[in-house]
Amino acid sequence: MLVTDIVRLSMRMFRTNRSRTILTILGIGVGIGAILFLVSLGYGLERLIFNKITNSDALLSLDVTTGDIEELKLTNESVEVINNIQGVDKVSPLVSAQAQISIDDISSELLVNFVDCEYFRLDGTILASGEFYSDDRDGNGVIISSTALKLFNVSEEDAFLKNLDFTIFTQGDDSSGIAREFIKLNQKFKVIGIIEEESSSYVFMPFYLSSNLKNTNFSKLKVRVDKEENLDIVRNNIMEKGFMVSALSDIIEQAKQVFNVLKIVLASFGIVALVVSAIGMFNTMTIALLERTQEIGIMKALGATSVDIWSMFLSESVVIGFLGGMSGIMIGVFGGEVFNYGVNILASAMGGEKIDLFFTPYWFTMLIIFFSTFVGLLTGFYPAKRAASINPLEALRYK
Repeated sequence: MLVTDIVRLSMRMFRTNRSRTILTILGIGVGIGAILFLVSLGYGLERLIFNKITNSDALLSLDVTTGDIEELKLTNESVEVINNIQGVDKVSPLVSAQAQISIDDISSELLVNFVDCEYFRLDGTILASGEFYSDDRDGNGVIISSTALKLFNVSEEDAFLKNLDFTIFTQGDDSSGIAREFIKLNQKFKVIGIIEEESSSYVFMPFYLSSNLKNTNFSKLKVRVDKEENLDIVRNNIMEKGFMVSALSDIIEQAKQVFNVLKIVLASFGIVALVVSAIGMFNTMTIALLERTQEIGIMKALGATSVDIWSMFLSESVVIGFLGGMSGIMIGVFGGEVFNYGVNILASAMGGEKIDLFFTPYWFTMLIIFFSTFVGLLTGFYPAKRAASINPLEALRYK
């Protein structure tokens, strides 16, 4: 029997048992759609979170601190030593100090971080509104957290219109008799950027202003590595000098492992639905075998071989599995769009921003089609084998 004849006969099910075939395909489609929906949700959440907290520079950056070692200091000499390590591309320091900040008639004590504009890129900082300042020494722009604005009862819209007064002070050392030093900055500052922050109150100021502080060491260094292959090498070299080193890439790697487990768990729920639909498909193919027993006997009497019968039944199950995969992709994508649309309507009503919760990699779409076709192949294998082994004389007597 020709291949075209086998394909034509296997497609006959859409004419003879249209409703049952369509329902079987939809059953497979629901199972595949559930897998696609849940796994795409896992990929979407992973992508959404990582896009919010990372960029290429942040993933190549290391945070260098002294840890709990009081004798160890981060100084200009430390920066020079780290800069000379092979593989280091950029070093951006941070100086932290307490300050009294006044907006209108309200004053509060906050943490002030002195950094250059390069620091934000290496840290992967994202602004909710506004812009980053430059290294222009004539600039008077600062960046403030949204939590800090709440202390002054200032909205984000009004913050850009307010003048800020700063009085920086260093913590005194009672044991050495050094008193707390107050340094008032004799200029007005403007908020030019706001960072969305739920728990911490702080302000970023241009690094050159840290020169007003006396004998202040760096609180932290951001070290950018030239390429990913040198990340561990540079980290080990810095740690050999006694400093504590951490990397955002470590957190990302751990988060990816968590999301991989989440995607497996979500896919497992979808597989349960697929198993149920596969049982329904097996039942459909078994019923088709019983209904066509006499037909099989006639075909064998006319010269059809067992291989022809086996191929015909197997091709039917493969076609059902393939079409089930295609319909499952449409069901999964449509379900994701509807769910995402509903979430965005709710977010807009509550004043949030629109997001995309679903992401389906191209390779996963191809895999899901192959998987559904393979399920169809497995489901139809036993009925096809039974059909091929039927004795033609017994088949002709079957009623």
